[in-house]
Amino acid sequence: MANFDVVKELRVGHIVEVSGTSIRVELDGDVTELSRTHAGRVYPIGQMGSIVKVHFGRNIVFGFVTLLRMRSEELIEQGKIIPPEADQRIMEIELFSEGVWRVGEELLEFKRGVTTYPLPRQSVYLLTRGEADSLFTAAEGLRRDGDYDALVPFGTYVGADSALCRTNIDKMFSMHCAILGSTGSGKSGAVAALLHSILDHKPRENAECHPRIIIIDPHAEYGAAFKERAVVYRAYDPVGHEAANGQTINLPYWLMSADEFRLLVIGKTEFEATTQHNVIYKALTHARMVAAGLVDPAPRAYGGDAPADGQEADVPRPKAGVQQEALDSFDMDKPRPFSLDELLSHILYLQAARLDGAKLKAVTATDFTKNFKSVLDKIGVLRRDPRIRFMMKEWEEGSPDLATILGQFVGEAEPKNSDLRILDISGLPNEVAGPLTAALARLLFRYKVYQTAEERLRDPVLLVCEEAHRYVPDRGEAEYAAAQGAIRRIAREGRKYGIGLMLVSQRPADVESTVIAQCGTWLVLRLTNQADQQHVSRFLPDGLSGMTRSLPNLGQQEAIFVGEGAALPSRVRIRDLQNSQLPQSHNARFAEGWAGPRLTIEELGAITRRMTA
Repeated sequence: MANFDVVKELRVGHIVEVSGTSIRVELDGDVTELSRTHAGRVYPIGQMGSIVKVHFGRNIVFGFVTLLRMRSEELIEQGKIIPPEADQRIMEIELFSEGVWRVGEELLEFKRGVTTYPLPRQSVYLLTRGEADSLFTAAEGLRRDGDYDALVPFGTYVGADSALCRTNIDKMFSMHCAILGSTGSGKSGAVAALLHSILDHKPRENAECHPRIIIIDPHAEYGAAFKERAVVYRAYDPVGHEAANGQTINLPYWLMSADEFRLLVIGKTEFEATTQHNVIYKALTHARMVAAGLVDPAPRAYGGDAPADGQEADVPRPKAGVQQEALDSFDMDKPRPFSLDELLSHILYLQAARLDGAKLKAVTATDFTKNFKSVLDKIGVLRRDPRIRFMMKEWEEGSPDLATILGQFVGEAEPKNSDLRILDISGLPNEVAGPLTAALARLLFRYKVYQTAEERLRDPVLLVCEEAHRYVPDRGEAEYAAAQGAIRRIAREGRKYGIGLMLVSQRPADVESTVIAQCGTWLVLRLTNQADQQHVSRFLPDGLSGMTRSLPNLGQQEAIFVGEGAALPSRVRIRDLQNSQLPQSHNARFAEGWAGPRLTIEELGAITRRMTA
């Protein structure tokens, strides 16, 4: 039972220096092992991220271990002579909170931050298992919203005798979060463990959790981890091995804004003249107006009647009975369906035309090549590309409407408990993956903006961006410019509308600083790259940048957990999952593969047929 008494057996040393919230402790001479024993339990000493305490009667100050070193090493760094007695072992500790133990109530009154600082020569003690449990429980506080429990256990605390670690998903997701770690650190497994814990959670008695979570999956990893609890939407399946619950995504081109569509058509490597931008914008506006019944369709050949005096051929004119004000106020960026054929007709027969008497004729070959040919060619290529057939399928009357498309991500689906929606974009070229991600992020944000306050309360949404450095890179890449803008807006404004963001990346230094700085909760696994470590230390809250010293040495499935969703800044171990619950992100087995025969000609033929189909 926790009582926060002074236990002599758990004393490890005394304070020799106090500097702000950092203190330095000299370990006692009788500390010869890595552990102490008390009441039949073994407690580790000086483990990175472990918690220690300093007493002021019933007042206690808590801190976590950030560094262990010899006193002689410090003298060497300072260039001083090492005396014979300079063999002390020094432990550096970051103070993070204080509390008062209420004896009669058997309760720890917890408070973040430190107001009463310890003095040199005061003793430092390890926490018992019961004290650690009381500390974390007090730190979690009243974390319920009425009858609903927002605390989800997903791991254990390292250095606290494996006390259960729970996150407040209300704070973690509403204020956005980041899961970071080098390749092989268990990053994808950590994402899967957190999501499995949410699926297993019961927010109240006899009530299952049915989250609205959309995962952008660039490597086809997560479908195998959730099986019947997820619907996998595939944009492109080059192997032809669709899972039983796999479906083809319906995310048509007309969901894109004008800029996103222009970026898809013109691309980053082609000549981006202002005239070409205008070609796209004019044709897109016209096509959407035609579908809305505001203007007449474009001609399907040259030779149509010339426009009225002072009226350009490619400027929309309202249909009979339609007021000009309806055209003037028309927003070309709203997700209204339109026909690609109509867009092409506008370019060919209205924009690429000149007056010849009372008729419209084609412009000169030079003007056509300069201003129109590359645009028309690219649209033709996109419509024939099998990788993006899901996007470029021609809209026609009876095609799925916006509500049906949204229902793929936030509506009911079969099987009934398939709460996660996974968008598998593996195999897509970058120039398509970027606009596709932008279209999805922008669609979700606009959906939330147009909800009432009551609807937002009933329908919070979490967007998980795997390989976030691809979609929101710190260095501008044209393929992801649209995605960068859409995800940046969710990061900045999503909290107000009930849409959360989870950034997952192995290269945090390559993620845009504006976006990653909006994250309020951090789960950081092993990071071996120094630039990534320094980048993370700039954004860690609560003055906890010193914790990054332990990042290169974290074990498999271990992480630093800090921020709004964490009860305390701490080192945690992510829960174990069965192999069937893990993402398919296995490394190649060279020894096993090379021990067997090579692929046969027949097998090579099957692969090449898939490559050329």
